[in-house]
Amino acid sequence: MSDTDLRDFYRRYVEAANAREFDRMNEFINDQTAHYGEPGTRDAVVASLEAIIDAVPDFHWQVTELLITGNRLAARLINTGTPVKEWLGVAPTGSSFEITEYALYEVRDGRFVHMSNVHDVDELQRQLAA
Repeated sequence: MSDTDLRDFYRRYVEAANAREFDRMNEFINDQTAHYGEPGTRDAVVASLEAIIDAVPDFHWQVTELLITGNRLAARLINTGTPVKEWLGVAPTGSSFEITEYALYEVRDGRFVHMSNVHDVDELQRQLAA
């Protein structure tokens, strides 16, 4: 895929996630996908996304930077939401958050074969405790 194709692919992936169209994830995620460097499956990734939405129903991903090198993507996103259940080890307080997420991906044959991300949990804790 070209850089332009990968940008469009990632944009469509984030749009589907924000629209809660998890039934479309087979368009984006390979059946066997490494998740955080460990062997995994698309079903496990979808379950992880659904768990986020269960804990933070208004969760929203906003891409602020996207870097592409060959078949690898690195993204910086701003995540926002208001938890109604514990998320990332932080209990809900009724407060909303805005935190940074860094994500790394590898794409092969038009779908993710490796996915990992890191959230700023310290900032999440700070905001929800305020």
